[in-house]
Amino acid sequence: MENNQYDIIIVGGGIVGLASAYKINLKYPSKKILVLEKEKEVAAHQTGHNSGVIHSGLYYKPGSYKAKNCVDGRRELVAFAKEHKIQHDICGKVVVATDVSELAHMNKVFNNGLANGVEGVEKIDAKRIKEIEPYCVGIEGLWVPCTGIIDYADVSRKYVELIQTKFSGSKVLCEHEVTAFEKHDGHTHVITPKGKFTGKYIITCAGLQSDRIAKKEGARIDTAIVGFRGDYFDLTEKGMSKVRNLIYPVPNPKYPFLGVHFTRMIHGGTECGPNAVFVFKREGYGKTDFSLKDTAEALGFGGTWKFFAKNMKFGLDEYRGAFSKTFFLKRLRKLIPDLQMDDLKPGRAGVRAMALAPEGEMIDDFKIEVNGNAIHVLNAPSPAATSSLAIGTAIEMMASEHFSLS
Repeated sequence: MENNQYDIIIVGGGIVGLASAYKINLKYPSKKILVLEKEKEVAAHQTGHNSGVIHSGLYYKPGSYKAKNCVDGRRELVAFAKEHKIQHDICGKVVVATDVSELAHMNKVFNNGLANGVEGVEKIDAKRIKEIEPYCVGIEGLWVPCTGIIDYADVSRKYVELIQTKFSGSKVLCEHEVTAFEKHDGHTHVITPKGKFTGKYIITCAGLQSDRIAKKEGARIDTAIVGFRGDYFDLTEKGMSKVRNLIYPVPNPKYPFLGVHFTRMIHGGTECGPNAVFVFKREGYGKTDFSLKDTAEALGFGGTWKFFAKNMKFGLDEYRGAFSKTFFLKRLRKLIPDLQMDDLKPGRAGVRAMALAPEGEMIDDFKIEVNGNAIHVLNAPSPAATSSLAIGTAIEMMASEHFSLS
């Protein structure tokens, strides 16, 4: 084979694309796999901008892809981190109910955890919450001992190292933005400004650009990606004494996000957040970032307006939190009433890709589809990072079946 010819070309160097390459190569060590990433380094967007939580599998509907892949993926991820000496900490977390009205949904979350096989999850009372997190105030809660923290960019870099050292001929190339696909009998040319690469099979895992890349490849899809930015505050040195590990609220079942929470980071520090505000630029991490193309596409999709209509109050509250530290602090004080303004300092931001259906419903589960000689990951929101090795196995099995690999 010439240098630019590959068995499989994967578009997207986030954690799911890299895990997929790694898992396919583990099964088929002689296959030449190429991963193309448009940024200067892998894990540059959702993978590197999330809160680094190793999710337990607590929240997801029993029987869903999220539930199964999160629990299986978490166990595999922790074993992988131990084997490759990637820094992580299975520190546990508390989910805290602060009002009687939250108890019914907290019980539902608890039962989900049991149904999904989450190890060690238990109901706790106000006294036990205080023992685990002395500054936290709640009436009841859940203790989830198998939740942990890690840096998913570290995990992604390890995948790259293994792909390029264990498997002869497989590569990860950064600064290679895919601009087009040319279909031919039995192969596809993948076009980038730096060259043309030929692959028998294509897998796209493009995160915030997943719908666009899938359409470029020729897939007919009815969902659209809409970006939501999450802003974080960091605890100051004074504030850090008030949080030991991870503190989450009971999520509001009416809204598609988990609510602002406290997360100790594996490399030091503690984050609070995130909120969730509609972005006017898919990869815009600043509060005023704007892209005419991204905005026009998002607002030109009917499902976006239907989503806004269903979640109007939520959306307005999230925007208040984005521009008002006082409002953000008020939300955090539900969990830690003693938190003060000088306990917080501005932190980073992330953007999550949310796949919307035409009727305005959020696609709640992982969504992976086959189109001829291509597989497209169309929706891989949280807990995709925790689940990456399990998703990689699922994609390897799909590739084995649909690509007739041997």
